[in-house]
Amino acid sequence: MSRRLRVGVIGCGMIAQIMHLHHLAELDEKFEIAALCDLDRRLAEACAQRYRVPKVFTEWPDLVAEGLDAVMVLTSGSHAPAAIAACRAGSHVFVEKPMCLSVAEGRAMVAAADAASVCLMVGTMKRYDPAYQRLLELLPDAGDVRLVRVTTLESPYEPYVSHYPLLRGDGPPKDVIDRLRAAEAQLLVDLLPGADENTRYCYRWMLLDNLVHELNMLRGALGEPDRINFAKLDRNVVELSLGFGPTECHLSWVDLPGMARYSQELVFFGLDRRLTLALPSPYLRNMPTELRVETGEPGSPHSFAAVETVSYEEAFKRELVELHDAIVTGRNPRTDGRDGLRDVALCQAIAESHMNGAPAVLQAARHR
Repeated sequence: MSRRLRVGVIGCGMIAQIMHLHHLAELDEKFEIAALCDLDRRLAEACAQRYRVPKVFTEWPDLVAEGLDAVMVLTSGSHAPAAIAACRAGSHVFVEKPMCLSVAEGRAMVAAADAASVCLMVGTMKRYDPAYQRLLELLPDAGDVRLVRVTTLESPYEPYVSHYPLLRGDGPPKDVIDRLRAAEAQLLVDLLPGADENTRYCYRWMLLDNLVHELNMLRGALGEPDRINFAKLDRNVVELSLGFGPTECHLSWVDLPGMARYSQELVFFGLDRRLTLALPSPYLRNMPTELRVETGEPGSPHSFAAVETVSYEEAFKRELVELHDAIVTGRNPRTDGRDGLRDVALCQAIAESHMNGAPAVLQAARHR
């Protein structure tokens, strides 16, 4: 359990600097940052200097060739090419959400990890939030949760990151970015044939990049959904209705660019209690999630509520502890590649339901 892992990080952008590199350094008894890679050499070198990292690369295949214990892929876009190559090189792999952009890519990633007998973990960090784990302890049995309401009010992220000493470089080469964007655009066209630009955009950015967290938390609490009752995708407002066996779930995501306060709530309405999980901006380190528990005495007017602050531990840090433990013990992490693949498959099914304007029945449902 005390084994120190040599880790290489691909992508030195905002989330790498705010969370991952910071917490890898805090967990220096578990991890050694052995190499960094970014298309922007100046940025990679600045991060390497800050965290005393000995090797810097601008091409991820060079980092993968280092024979590291683990490779973390924190870039934007699909993580499939780098992740598959790292698995084949014998490294354990952590990828930020979303793990990839298509089910086919996800299957290839899982197959590569299985063939190499390495760990593949997806960074859906909210599953490791102490308040979320406490919610799971209090959640009524399957069938006793009548309704779940999820509301996310998106706001600009700049107010939440301006106090961090973020390093900046010269920017990645324009021709490389243009090539990657063109390849991604073509992938989305092939994946969702007949979809309009709004649907492709919402699949890529609203579902995969944002709502994947909400969907992953719901799946972690309720199991797999068995139906999509309704799906409406728009750049400003996304509305979803999902069924998890006997439990109905209504989800709303709203972009509010004039607001300076992010808000996210998951409310579970059970027969004898109501549980509300209120999550802060994911960019704030060690900001606790609030868990509100409401119940009462049946047949009487007596009701009461309690608000729990479970811990100040950071979910991003806790998922790195999970990664280390999974690697050194040989077990699967809670958010492994198959779990991430189910998220991508659900996002794709939601986009197709929106395109068809019709409900959808999902396979392989599993409920608590």
